[in-house]
Amino acid sequence: MGKLIAICISEDKGTAKNPVQSAVLREDHGVEGDAHAGNWHRQVSLLGLEKIEAFRRQGAQVDFGAFGENLIVEGFDFRNLPVGTRFRIGDALLEMTQIGKECHSHCAIFHMVGDCIMPREGVFARVLSGGEIHPGDEVEEIPPAEDRPYTCACVTLSDKGAKGERKDESGPLMAQMMRSAGYEVVEELLIPDEYDRIVKELVRLADQRQVDVIMTTGGTGFSPRDITPEATEEVCDRMAPGIAEAIRAFSMTKTPRAMLSRAASGIRGGSLIINLPGSPKAVGESLEFLLPTLAHGLGVLAGRTADCARK
Repeated sequence: MGKLIAICISEDKGTAKNPVQSAVLREDHGVEGDAHAGNWHRQVSLLGLEKIEAFRRQGAQVDFGAFGENLIVEGFDFRNLPVGTRFRIGDALLEMTQIGKECHSHCAIFHMVGDCIMPREGVFARVLSGGEIHPGDEVEEIPPAEDRPYTCACVTLSDKGAKGERKDESGPLMAQMMRSAGYEVVEELLIPDEYDRIVKELVRLADQRQVDVIMTTGGTGFSPRDITPEATEEVCDRMAPGIAEAIRAFSMTKTPRAMLSRAASGIRGGSLIINLPGSPKAVGESLEFLLPTLAHGLGVLAGRTADCARK
């Protein structure tokens, strides 16, 4: 059990937040009156009191809200909790959606002392059910629901698509098929075939959002700009070649050109990354083949399902 120490809000993004005596958490929105509230996954930011106090002991005098955090909570090391952890504060219920963040433009605290702990130690949550909260309220940790759906991110790699020169049909099809199969699609991205950008997004989705399965489409062929497999191999701790090999073997029954696919598949932390072909037809066929087996692999990876061997 933790304790809510302070609540902070700001009317503008990119500014320090100021403490308030109470606040209303609105379902699927965030803290009423705060600039970061809205229909997205980072509705509420949380930071541990212990992390702020450790920062202060280094000689930096910072007020609550200086790092842009909404809720300062005592008693939790948020970074060691999995995404999906829930927190009850009175009638309100939050679900953690992301650990840390990229700092695009350094805040005033960083410029003043040369460091900021929010990108490393802060976490973000969405509001599952609303309610009024006050400093001093108890904060109850609730582990992720055992029956929660697996999460999925769908990433399309296409230079022309990212420029708006070609309509992306593969990514939306992938997302629709994953939702129909019972997965929660938490992000859909369309980015160019740029190695550093692909690596960055895969790392973010695996480490910060802890997505169960990251599906990519495109960039697996022989073109000099097709570097999705290399980016995938760069970020993975362990490869899972059987998935890509099985998809290629199945696709060979549809067209001999499937032998030209260089798609890869692997694991980073608790996330499975799978490269699919670029065309909508190939995406649909690949997922129809893959989906009946995918959940078992994810269950083993997440510790929800015991691995089994046939006699």
